[in-house]
Amino acid sequence: MKNILIFFLVVFLGAGMAISKEKEGPALKWEVSRYDYGTIYLDDLPQTRMDIKFTNDGDEPLILTNVRACCGTRVHTWPREPILPGEEGIINIEFRLAPRPHRISRTVTVTSNSDPSTSIFRIVGEVAER
Repeated sequence: MKNILIFFLVVFLGAGMAISKEKEGPALKWEVSRYDYGTIYLDDLPQTRMDIKFTNDGDEPLILTNVRACCGTRVHTWPREPILPGEEGIINIEFRLAPRPHRISRTVTVTSNSDPSTSIFRIVGEVAER
């Protein structure tokens, strides 16, 4: 009985170690997961063009299949070639801030071969009168 228990213990530990050493695949990791403008004033609206940086933090090439943005945000460029493990990619976007008080809430959604397959970058803030 003791030998059977030891046998199953060794089998389960070995299987656990084998599973933990499996490849993790590609992984999209944002340099920062969101950009916060804070409060900006109508008489000092900033340029709204930005480069969103990310890294392939996995162990296989990362392939972006789609990059889309919401509500008037335009995606100018995004990497079409695979991003190798440890390499960086840049998504270039532009949007317009309306010259009136409002909350800023924009998203850029990236679909790729990583797990999870969808990753969202957020842009937040507030436009106010001085």
